[in-house]
Amino acid sequence: MAVNAKKVVVYVLVVFALYLIITDPAKAADYVQIGFEGISDAAKAVGDFMTWLANGGK
Repeated sequence: MAVNAKKVVVYVLVVFALYLIITDPAKAADYVQIGFEGISDAAKAVGDFMTWLANGGK
């Protein structure tokens, strides 16, 4: 039962993404850019934290 729910959720997200891309490509591109910026910021924060730990937490 849970597998079916998971498939439905994935299907709905894919349909929504396609709808967004087809109806407003510029806004979809903005969303992708925001997502990648968020991932980049998170990776930088993890790198800064690991550097801080490697330096003894000073």
